[in-house]
Amino acid sequence: MSDSQKKPLAFHIDKRLDGTMARAGRIETPHGVIETPAFVAVGTKATVRALTPDMLRDIGLQAIISNTYHLFMQPGDNKMKSMGGLHAVMGWHGPTMTDSGGFQVFSLGAGYGKNVSKVLKDAPAVPLLKDKEDEEAGKPKLVEIDYDGAAFKDPFSGVIHYFTPERSIEMQHNIGADIIFAFDECTSPSEPRAYQREALDRTHRWAKRSLDFHKSKPNAGFQALFGIVQGGRHEDLRKESAEAIGSMDFDGFGIGGSFDKDDLHTAVKWVNGILPEGKPRHLLGIGEPEDMFEGVENGCDTFDCVVPTRLGRHGTLYTKRGKIHIGNAKFTDDLGPIDEGCSCYTCRNYTRAYVSHLHRSHEILGPMLSSLHNMHFLVSLVKKMREAILDGTFLEFKKDFLSTYLS
Repeated sequence: MSDSQKKPLAFHIDKRLDGTMARAGRIETPHGVIETPAFVAVGTKATVRALTPDMLRDIGLQAIISNTYHLFMQPGDNKMKSMGGLHAVMGWHGPTMTDSGGFQVFSLGAGYGKNVSKVLKDAPAVPLLKDKEDEEAGKPKLVEIDYDGAAFKDPFSGVIHYFTPERSIEMQHNIGADIIFAFDECTSPSEPRAYQREALDRTHRWAKRSLDFHKSKPNAGFQALFGIVQGGRHEDLRKESAEAIGSMDFDGFGIGGSFDKDDLHTAVKWVNGILPEGKPRHLLGIGEPEDMFEGVENGCDTFDCVVPTRLGRHGTLYTKRGKIHIGNAKFTDDLGPIDEGCSCYTCRNYTRAYVSHLHRSHEILGPMLSSLHNMHFLVSLVKKMREAILDGTFLEFKKDFLSTYLS
């Protein structure tokens, strides 16, 4: 078998849970095994904010996902390659992923400046974004989309960059993660159906182009490529996308989109009822405990989200009884741990009063300890979900956990 024909990823299902789509499995990559279900930490710029690789290894984190768009902007994908690739640059030697840059089509377009705005539909063949403004948001537009790709404007320098599916894959090849994603268009759930239809057709075209380019390169032998399912809140579009993406020769699949809370669980169920069962499924950008329980029950294997470190930096921490804000006055004299029974470094060594003091006095150690606790909380929770699938008690574990956490 030639190098270009080698499989970069293997997926094994260890146990399926009767009556659900939940499964416990293993994703084998060139840099190690991910035991699923698993939470994947977001390391946007080749770093998980405020946490070192040693800290992450100590809490049992298995994989990190970085952001292609941001690494292209700084330090550059070619610079990443010349420095030895993502693993060498950040000193993380376990499994890694990179997204495609497709989320920035949303975050700099429909999501820029407000919860929902619109993306220009009739972009020129080589979009320039000059002197254009989102008339609803009153902010300069930072992205335009055409048939072949998306143009991004650097909000700081004003330089315009044009991403095509082929360029996205080339950048991800240079960055060097174990698992990469096809270029897609992430849409707001409130976009009209006509635009969801247009964006879905574009995502499917870009998926095929991403796959063709990837397969033409030696990287296909050691980097796995996942296709991304889109379709917004529409059942027929979600199922159509699952059929289209699932029929392509991807190594695994991502479920994308910007979800409303009410749409998330049904969309995942629609999609995973169609996607090939023998390949891994990653739910992009989702990480709240209640959502991961639903994702696991409905057939998702891995999850990523910025939430544990984002909340931690601002003093919001996970506990078995729900989230607390450690800066509140009631914690200033509380000598208990953040979460009773938690075995993380923060809870073993520091009190709520001390962590509260650190946040209230703007000491950097506060966000570090809080982020570490939050990351440990989610990593441990999903590990317990895996154990519950293996011993057949997942539904009971879900009910017991959420009855306390959401009370």
